[in-house]
Amino acid sequence: MTNTSAIELQAHLHHQYFLGLQLMVAVEEGREVIGDWMFRLFRRQHEEKFLSSFQKLGLSDLPDAVACAKYHALSNGVGGVRVEYMEETEQKAWVRFRYPRWMYDGPAICGVPVEASRGFLKGWYAQNGVSLQNPRLGFVCVSEDMTGQFGLCGYFKEFDHALTPDERLQFAPHERPPPFDPANQPEPPIEQWTDARLAKANRNYAMEYCRNGIPELIGVVGPERALEISKRAARLTGLQHYQKMAQSVECVDGDASDAARFLAIAFEGMGDEAELDFGADGLSATVNQRGLRIVRGMTGEERHIVLASWIELWRGAVSSQRSFIDVAVEHLEDALIWRLSPSSPV
Repeated sequence: MTNTSAIELQAHLHHQYFLGLQLMVAVEEGREVIGDWMFRLFRRQHEEKFLSSFQKLGLSDLPDAVACAKYHALSNGVGGVRVEYMEETEQKAWVRFRYPRWMYDGPAICGVPVEASRGFLKGWYAQNGVSLQNPRLGFVCVSEDMTGQFGLCGYFKEFDHALTPDERLQFAPHERPPPFDPANQPEPPIEQWTDARLAKANRNYAMEYCRNGIPELIGVVGPERALEISKRAARLTGLQHYQKMAQSVECVDGDASDAARFLAIAFEGMGDEAELDFGADGLSATVNQRGLRIVRGMTGEERHIVLASWIELWRGAVSSQRSFIDVAVEHLEDALIWRLSPSSPV
């Protein structure tokens, strides 16, 4: 059975990687680029998951505004994100994201421009009425994070007229939500969402932002630049977070064999198979990884760039060790072979 800590490790790492990507794009490519990227990413996520998840969460028979607000509370909650739900009427229902904000963990919230937030509002929230074939359904945002208000908050509303594309997302910064009643907060069926399933849902929630985010970044800045940014952000993320990850799965900052043990545990936390072999010299080790969940179902250029970037997460983690370790990676169909050995003297 997979170590739950290893699953949680993967959720944490992919969350941090997505944050790092946002910061690097914002700093190096600018406000408009990250806004465009977030729009494309969240429209992709919306088209892939919104309607199918509606059925899974049992929301199909509810009024559209209520169903949309409950959807955001439930789907984000399953991913480990706190969202409060407040129903005002059957035609008007609120969502309020609570701090700390998952999307901008820690001080990252100070480095991501408001264009990123407005990109995902336009990409997802403004599309709900279109997907539900209800031209009168829109979203009104009353507060945003980067503007120094009280966090992302707003309501889905069914208006009395068909909305133009520009009216599907509106802003009303002087409105406030009704009081929160925890008794009315929607919850997923307990019998279906065990602790183990929730842990995997948290991992998949974070991982999907990376799986979808990198391909959409390709569409904004081109494949070469997307590969360069994604690989560098990945390496830095692995370097920065190795110590915390290693402690969570009781691994140590040691030699090549210690690093290989860590990789094997971490890869199993992805749901991949990982076979660990130690060299006869006692100094080197090999990890045979099969499954590659991170690129499952992907093909072509997108698969290549996502996988090349993801490999850098683990190169960074290994490079964080006190010992200097060489990492060679061989790609075979649906598998990676990781060969770790002490670095040769320069």
